[in-house]
Amino acid sequence: MFAKTLLPALAVVGAAAAASSTTSSVNAICTQSTATINSNADATALASCSTISGSIVIGPNVNGPINIDGPEEVTGDFTAENAGTLTTLSSSSIKSIGGDFTLTNLTTLSTLSFAQLTKVGNINWSALPALPSLTFPQSIGEASSVIITNTFLNTLDGINLKTVNTLNINNNNRLKTFSTQVGNIHDLLNIDSNGKDLDVSFPNLLWAANMTFRNCSSISMPSLATINGSLGFYENYFDSLSAPNLTSVGSSFAFVANPALANITIPGLKTVGGAFQIANNSALEDINFPALTQVGGAIDFSGNFSTPQLPKLNDVKGGFNMQSTAQIDCSNFDALDKSDNIQGKYVCKTTADAKSSGTGTGTSSGSSTSSSGSSATSKAAAASYGVNEALVGVSFVGGLLQMLL
Repeated sequence: MFAKTLLPALAVVGAAAAASSTTSSVNAICTQSTATINSNADATALASCSTISGSIVIGPNVNGPINIDGPEEVTGDFTAENAGTLTTLSSSSIKSIGGDFTLTNLTTLSTLSFAQLTKVGNINWSALPALPSLTFPQSIGEASSVIITNTFLNTLDGINLKTVNTLNINNNNRLKTFSTQVGNIHDLLNIDSNGKDLDVSFPNLLWAANMTFRNCSSISMPSLATINGSLGFYENYFDSLSAPNLTSVGSSFAFVANPALANITIPGLKTVGGAFQIANNSALEDINFPALTQVGGAIDFSGNFSTPQLPKLNDVKGGFNMQSTAQIDCSNFDALDKSDNIQGKYVCKTTADAKSSGTGTGTSSGSSTSSSGSSATSKAAAASYGVNEALVGVSFVGGLLQMLL
């Protein structure tokens, strides 16, 4: 009788112990600090996890495709670096990555497909010379920082952010379009040295901290109202720039070396907090900012334009350098200077060799009149021109990678 009772009990205990062991094994897989995937067998081992409470690393010796199906959330990072024979990276289930999504130096990766992914902590992708497009049908709508450099991507469809701190897209030579619904950019936007035919569109962008555009063929930002920091357009290919709702730029504002630029339409711009530079835009013959009243730094305009229309301008904290190879009438600006509304050195002239001061200080010779304003004020204001140039280093590194691949 005792044996008959004991054996079933032992069987139940054994089954429970086995189940407990299996559960512990699954928990260990799902909660390990780093799950390293060197093959699809390693990826399959994660299938029973709904959440990976740690990071996923794709090993450098992975060969061919890797499919990670099962987990819906990765709380840590997702990293694939130097995996030269990884051809496909995909997941039909992952919805969010809490940390960094890093893809670096994946020379044969041609397919990147995450069917459910909508949220990422940070995106950091570089040196992806075989990846033409993204397959993110749900679109990534949340990310704090996005840096994409030196890839084969011709579109960024699948990344459609609502807000972002840093957005840096540079040295993607085949990139032709980039459009996102982003409404706010908290720290930095840099679009630099991508495909010559790149069309950029920010239909819902209301304000940004700092923005720099280089080598773009068109830029659309119809809703933009405020730039808290600097805004610069350098060496672009578009013939016109319109920002109908822009009223203020907190720091420096620049249009430099845009050879086709013939029209700037920003009718509501009232204040520029730092230096305001328009230089070396060979097709620009008319400059008109009808609402501009105050420039907190220096004004530095040079090129082949007729007399700029600045009817409400009454306060320039820095210097004033205006030179054109076309005939310009300096009388209104002379009056501003004589009434001490221009606080730095004053230059206004028609010249056969119009030059930007390069710093906004108005240091060129041959001024029609010169104020006795503080040169220290002018120099301090001119320093704000350096804000956008800090981005050059990032793009330069991307350019080196482009040449090496």
